[in-house]
Amino acid sequence: MRREVADAMAEAAAQVNGNPSSIHRSGRRARRILDDARDDVADVLGVDASMVVFTSGGTEADDLAVNGVASRRAGRVLCSAVEHHAVLEPTRHLGGETIGVDSTGLLSLEDTERRLAEALDEGIALVSVMTVNNENGVRQPVEDVVSLVRAMSPGTPVHTDAVQAAGWIDLRGLASVVDLMTISGHKLGGPVGVGALVVRDRGVLTPRLLGGGQESELRSGTQNVVGAVGLARALVLTAAERDLVAAEVATRRDRFVRGVTAGVPDVIEPARPDRGSAAPVVGGIAQLCFRGIESEAMLFLLDEAGVEASAGSACAAGALEPSHVLAAMGVPDEFARGALRVSVGRETTDAEVDFAVGVVVDVVQRLRGARAA
Repeated sequence: MRREVADAMAEAAAQVNGNPSSIHRSGRRARRILDDARDDVADVLGVDASMVVFTSGGTEADDLAVNGVASRRAGRVLCSAVEHHAVLEPTRHLGGETIGVDSTGLLSLEDTERRLAEALDEGIALVSVMTVNNENGVRQPVEDVVSLVRAMSPGTPVHTDAVQAAGWIDLRGLASVVDLMTISGHKLGGPVGVGALVVRDRGVLTPRLLGGGQESELRSGTQNVVGAVGLARALVLTAAERDLVAAEVATRRDRFVRGVTAGVPDVIEPARPDRGSAAPVVGGIAQLCFRGIESEAMLFLLDEAGVEASAGSACAAGALEPSHVLAAMGVPDEFARGALRVSVGRETTDAEVDFAVGVVVDVVQRLRGARAA
């Protein structure tokens, strides 16, 4: 968490000792602080403050979007095959279907059009396509999906999980065309456990949490005022420096990928196998797959050496099966089982990148040598 965010939260915590739903003085003060945070989030995203619904994080916001719409509208839920589990699992639970991606992880507009056409007779409740994939960093053509949905199924809401995108992309344009958008604080140097769902039309949702009717009756429960302040401050800071930071981070991500791929053979970057026709990838994520080794053993040795990484989504840590994202991309199993996902951030240095390169190369060589022996 950024120091500026922690300071803003500490200042808010010192002032908030009342429930923002209460009418006494302390409650009104808490309400003003909460409303100011809501205004800041809305300003960065270019939406009206009434559209911002604070949640406990990205998962709750995604669940509210998918299940909330499906509870109100009849029809099929469609999402991309590479969605975060917070969207993918509710879609599967509802009997929905997934839309395929190509070998670089980019959503197929042809498959999207076909799936929409197939679902028209039954009706389409919701289409959900993430802005940036959390495992490979691929930016999806959400605006093109919105255009297809508007043309083929007018009135069908479109949701995008923008949790991984907010740190790297100006979301104002996208927020103006989608019906629902998810963001989360901890991907922006903000606190864990707070997020928001942007809701253009509250009438499309049935609330998942019932009670006191907070958050425009869409998310009952006493609001996390201090967390909302942290989310808003992180979002404002990120927007102010996004272009410069995104470019610097992308350079360091590429430095990491070049170093590793030069140091060991039989490694691929699935989203960018051919730089001439690769999918658009944001700078904060590097995904590599190594032939003939297991991610679990690799991550253990990396952690012992001081490099913290994952094989896929942190929410699926401990899973023995290869990532559903790599499966959807058609990555061969011999590579998919050796997946590595590394995050690069605004505070990452060249020295840290070079250290990580050396550790990864050493670990891969050790594991391959042990297997050969």
